[in-house]
Amino acid sequence: MRALTLLRPQDAPDALHGQGWAVLSPDDWLTTIGHTTHEVEILHSTWGDLPPDTHLRDGGHYRFRRHSCFTLDVDNEALQLTAHRSHWQPVTYNALHGGFERLFEPVRPKVCGSALWRDMLTHIGQVFAQAAALKGQTVPTWFIEAHQFRVDTTGGIGRPTPEGAHRDGVDFVAVVFMGRAGVKGGETRVFEADGPRGVRFTLDRPFSCLLLDDERVIHESTPIQPLGEHGWRDTLVLTYRQHGFQGP
Repeated sequence: MRALTLLRPQDAPDALHGQGWAVLSPDDWLTTIGHTTHEVEILHSTWGDLPPDTHLRDGGHYRFRRHSCFTLDVDNEALQLTAHRSHWQPVTYNALHGGFERLFEPVRPKVCGSALWRDMLTHIGQVFAQAAALKGQTVPTWFIEAHQFRVDTTGGIGRPTPEGAHRDGVDFVAVVFMGRAGVKGGETRVFEADGPRGVRFTLDRPFSCLLLDDERVIHESTPIQPLGEHGWRDTLVLTYRQHGFQGP
């Protein structure tokens, strides 16, 4: 497993363009967006209020989540919460859970209305817009889906990506690592979509952020197992797509 290099936010667009992925340093990222570790801790505390994911087709009870959608006007840095909607993916990208609408409870208003949340989603959108520009694309608007995830070890094992290595069918993906406790496993793996190369590492610093060019790479996280009686792993997954949300 290779040593992970954490990047400054200003270096992320070039890394995305060069290799299809990057991981932001939590310290540099917080400094850039003007927030504190205490604010991150307050935000993370809301992961204890996630309802069960009732759509798991493997029969598991290990995942909890909330889901909301936003649009981001890139030029004006204007983030707007949209009407609540179902999450949908084609089976091309998600063979296990694709092809049907999954409606989850929305992100709490106090969460998606917080300054940290809004600055986080906006800044990631700006980084992705810069990466898209390096590919010759101009993005006026991002359509963002936000998923708060807690995967726990109920039943002895938790699967962050039960669908396996996959793409999400969007332009870019951000995985914000919020924390973990009492577990082993949960290794992140990123592979070229059309090539042999890949990397493996374990996110362990809260507010580290994995950025992915979804057109170029596939990704997965390995299952987690408890070190004691119970454990969990928390992430915020954000997908950024041009030209509208995915739908049937």
